[in-house]
Amino acid sequence: MADIADSKARHGEAQGARRSRQGVRRPHRVEFALTVEEFRMLDAAAGRAGLARGAYAAEAALAAAAGTATVGDMTLRGALAELIRASGLVRRIGVNLNQAVAKLNATGQRSGDLLPYAEESLRRAERLDAAAEQVRKALR
Repeated sequence: MADIADSKARHGEAQGARRSRQGVRRPHRVEFALTVEEFRMLDAAAGRAGLARGAYAAEAALAAAAGTATVGDMTLRGALAELIRASGLVRRIGVNLNQAVAKLNATGQRSGDLLPYAEESLRRAERLDAAAEQVRKALR
């Protein structure tokens, strides 16, 4: 229980966040119980979203009820973000390849692995781009 209280204190800013006021009064209340691990997961997700836990849970439940968002969508969005990041990292390899080519141009000699390295880098970048496109299409 101390962990939960500490968590509330640490996330005071996020816990103060509220959904915008609605013109309609909300007379119905929904309550549910969570394990400590489930609570930590909910708390972390609400913090990432910048919402209070109750507001986050309400939005997630209503989105699921309306069929507008699913856990799979959230997972796909995370996967897409990671793919985009990874694709950018792979493209940075181009800087190293440009330096190797500059050395080749300056000295007239290339290392034996320059071409295979360049080909593999391009192949991986293309695979990441294709995977990101598949995730993007799945989110439509």
